[in-house]
Amino acid sequence: MKNFRKLILLCAGFLVMMGIISSSGKAFQHEDSLKGKFSYKDFESAKKCGSCHQGIYQQWTQAMMSQAYTHHWDEIEYFDLAVAHSEVKPELKGPVDGCNGCHTPFAFMGGTLPPPRPSEKSMANESVSCDVCHLVKSAQADPPFNFSYLIEPGVTKFAVRKPTVESPAHKIVTSDFYKTTEFCGNCHNEKNPFGIWVKSTQLEWKEGPYSKEGVRCQDCHMPKGGPYLNAIMTKPYDDSRLHLFHGAHDPGKVRGTIELRIEPDIREAEPGENVIFKVALFNQKTGHKFPTGSVEDRIAWLNVEATDSKGKKYHLPVDKKGFEGEEYTISGDYLAYQDMGVPLRQPGFTGVQRDGIPYGNRIFRMPYFDPEGRMTIMQWNTASLGTDYRIGPRETKVEKFTFKLPYDIAPGELKVTAVLNYQLLVKPVADFLKVPADESEIKIVNEHSTAINILP
Repeated sequence: MKNFRKLILLCAGFLVMMGIISSSGKAFQHEDSLKGKFSYKDFESAKKCGSCHQGIYQQWTQAMMSQAYTHHWDEIEYFDLAVAHSEVKPELKGPVDGCNGCHTPFAFMGGTLPPPRPSEKSMANESVSCDVCHLVKSAQADPPFNFSYLIEPGVTKFAVRKPTVESPAHKIVTSDFYKTTEFCGNCHNEKNPFGIWVKSTQLEWKEGPYSKEGVRCQDCHMPKGGPYLNAIMTKPYDDSRLHLFHGAHDPGKVRGTIELRIEPDIREAEPGENVIFKVALFNQKTGHKFPTGSVEDRIAWLNVEATDSKGKKYHLPVDKKGFEGEEYTISGDYLAYQDMGVPLRQPGFTGVQRDGIPYGNRIFRMPYFDPEGRMTIMQWNTASLGTDYRIGPRETKVEKFTFKLPYDIAPGELKVTAVLNYQLLVKPVADFLKVPADESEIKIVNEHSTAINILP
């Protein structure tokens, strides 16, 4: 039944992509409705907005919203892989142009495509700026996806709150649409040319417990705070929506996302005996799955290590559960991402290491596969998805590690530590494409230790 549902969704997604139907069943096509419709001069720069909205502007400059186009990995992925792929396969030109619909909407709506590189300092570098969000009237799709926002440039800006003092620079109209998660879903849901949901953060939220409780994206990523001065001509508010937009690139947001506990089945054991350690991982903090967003890039993994009383270390591989597709959730010595050879014009490219982490660790991921069934990080070239072994909101996963104690293990305390690690981009891919190191650095999500006594 589950596979049948996936097939129906895949077929429906393909029809939506082709503009034959919308997700509500009506004829609809939104993806090219704003492409090239305006020009750069129709929009305001974020810096100009910051002359009045000083604090909010500074928050935005520190958020990934301000770097959606200029961020180093996004530039490498877009120009070296996506644009290069569309040059080899011209049928990808439209979908690759569409990347800009969410990463630099000004360029998508008003500039040449592809836009100038960030080093040329064009207005494409505005990324997702003030005007992009505060001109949005509605979503043109249900559910929203692929830059389905409806935008009309002008002096009218939309917001949740009517200010106490009228702005001298523009009109302000209140809109309840800004209170919805559909607003965020315009870009945080994405279908690719194969009709695959390659990003589904808002949909994950909608299917989870927080949507039923009315806890929305804005409550976590734009928390209320105050007193805070939204604009220099008005008064401070006690419940201003802070424009932090902190997420996967924020170590503080990632830290503690998953609660972790490890326990042994016995507290005393003799050399040669089996001891079973169970690790519980509870997603306490996110309203969507972890990891989410650019799932093709992300990797979270559980490393369990034992240290005996003499300091000797032992790495514990996870026990297999036997579910379909599990081989992609346990690290090993495998090559993947061979389809990068097409845009890089390297015939016969054999790929790079799939995981780049210690052998036998449990990985929490959803693999993406290209049309030839090979694992890929190129979401526009994703023809199918593998088993989704991410941790859902308020979901607990339990992993088991059976450790046969070596006969020469030192007697005394054996300390066993479980660490959940996270990387924004799989390190072998980052190293191969020469992505700056901060994109593949290991972030510790959480850790916990326990101990048993080894008898002489």
